[in-house]
Amino acid sequence: MNKLLSFEALLVLDAIERRGSFAAASEELGRAPSSLSYQVQKLEQDLDLVIFDRSGHRAVFTKAGLLLLQRGRALLAAADEMVADASALAHGWELELTIAYDSLITLDRLLPLVDQLAKHSKTKLKLKEEALAGTWEALSHERADIILASSQTLSPQDVKMQPIGMIDVVWVAHPDHPIHNETDPLDPSVRKQYRSIAVADTARSLPPITHNILDDQPLLTLTTMHDKLVALKAGLGVATLPYAYAKEAVEAGELKIIGDKVANEVEIVMAWHRGQMGQAKTWCIKHLPKIWQETMKDTYQPME
Repeated sequence: MNKLLSFEALLVLDAIERRGSFAAASEELGRAPSSLSYQVQKLEQDLDLVIFDRSGHRAVFTKAGLLLLQRGRALLAAADEMVADASALAHGWELELTIAYDSLITLDRLLPLVDQLAKHSKTKLKLKEEALAGTWEALSHERADIILASSQTLSPQDVKMQPIGMIDVVWVAHPDHPIHNETDPLDPSVRKQYRSIAVADTARSLPPITHNILDDQPLLTLTTMHDKLVALKAGLGVATLPYAYAKEAVEAGELKIIGDKVANEVEIVMAWHRGQMGQAKTWCIKHLPKIWQETMKDTYQPME
């Protein structure tokens, strides 16, 4: 016959350890000390374990008792989490929400969302970086509930798309890179001579997208925008970077902007499926545009 261990018994053991005595635990639990003693003795008998060493002036946990206590607390925590999750679902809050953001976007623009959402819900938030077509694929394949991505002309019928802002993108290279000595450094015939550095498209099934890569141009492909920044500062090539990524390195003299113009302005949109609108998803859709504006980075101002 299986030996059952009740949550009530685990709560008793937890209270005894935290309060330091049967008497103090009984006061916390609102029960007579004799009632707690009886329950512990019955538990020891049912489990055929010695939970407390009573040889001294006060009972102390045995090693087996401590193991029961520690594992029991894990069960109590899991039970509390289960109840909290069930309550959240009953009130329309998702257990988990995933937001995918294009690698053009710096993570710090989304971090205020974490604490702000936590004030309203215990929904577990997952932020994941994607690149190019991979961001849209994450939405279409339901690997993300909301995406922040560069805009596209058409979106699926069941997808809602809302513009939230623009990102300035500039051409950069190490200050000692020879492209800075060119008369017209951004002419394609000139750029083609130098290695380009790019972030790989994270799409798994959609055709990959590339930007500013010329045919037959030497190419180094990396997995994140941070890696791209590191490679540029190492002088390994030329590339475009969001100004928010490049600004600190440019001001520190680790990178130099090629030419005197913004390469282009990229419109960023927030997109989501119209169906399955839980409370956390609805809250994020409402507040993300405001958070975007509050974390607005300086736009690129060319030197006169």
